[in-house]
Amino acid sequence: MVRAESPKWPEKVLLASPRGFCAGVVRAVDIVNIALERSQGEPVYVYHEIIHNTHVVRDFKERNAKFVNSIDEVPEGAIFVPSAHGVEPAIIDLAEQRRMRVIDATCPLVAKTHMEAKKFLAEGRTVLYIGHANHDETVGTLGHAPQIRLIEKAEDVDNVEVEDPEKVALITQTTLSMDDTAKIREAILKRFPNIAQPRTSDICFATQNRQSGVKEMIDRGAERIVVLGSPTSSNSIRMREVAETAGASAFFVDEAKLLVPDLFRQFKCVGLTSGASAPDDKFQEIVEFFRVRGSKTFENVVVAEEKYEFGLPKGLDKLQEAPI
Repeated sequence: MVRAESPKWPEKVLLASPRGFCAGVVRAVDIVNIALERSQGEPVYVYHEIIHNTHVVRDFKERNAKFVNSIDEVPEGAIFVPSAHGVEPAIIDLAEQRRMRVIDATCPLVAKTHMEAKKFLAEGRTVLYIGHANHDETVGTLGHAPQIRLIEKAEDVDNVEVEDPEKVALITQTTLSMDDTAKIREAILKRFPNIAQPRTSDICFATQNRQSGVKEMIDRGAERIVVLGSPTSSNSIRMREVAETAGASAFFVDEAKLLVPDLFRQFKCVGLTSGASAPDDKFQEIVEFFRVRGSKTFENVVVAEEKYEFGLPKGLDKLQEAPI
């Protein structure tokens, strides 16, 4: 039997849609852009990375944005922007005490989990939170409600202690894998069948759509998935994991120049996507990487339409005032 010769280069490239910046990221990036434009040369201090993308952070640094990991690094009266992942209320309180002009870039969907946590605690419930311990979003959420019990894996459920098994609530980090979270939720519901939950999923629609896009490209024949995202991006990393769980090999990359041509020659069809904090220009460079090497067919794989927009915070008005 004569085996078919392996293709010299993938003929077909699938492009996931939606991909790249979500509404919360667009809002956060817009906030820093406007703050820099209105600052009249004054530095804009951002608490942690505004979003988890090395290119966006680098570009803002070149425009006089200062990224800090401690409020103590921010001068009194400075322009201060908490990141899209949210921060502990104590950070905001201290910033206001030090007369900083605070422009909160917390994603509204992250803020939603903060409100849910407070609501459930006010009802006298023990709140369980599915998330990753050291992620900025988790740190911020636990800061809003230190009584929350963090659940990172299904095995944690058996060890969690609650005051009243009939008064338990569940919330979730917004950027997790739907499949992995489902397994943990199943374990939680098995132990606490009457648990209270938000009316809508905490995992954001953009995260769900991008993970669904990965699965759909695999269903349509993609043998290897390229996920564009930075190593600190939780939602991008989850997309790679989704691809591998669905049976495709995955290549996680922060920019096109890190792609290795020999790793794609054995495939007939590849799929390209990008995390919710990955810029479109970097994605287009990856598309071009395949185009110039001979890929002929580029097909959009649309799993949803995202028409959401989040308004800007009122704090931007403070930049029209003279520095204190």
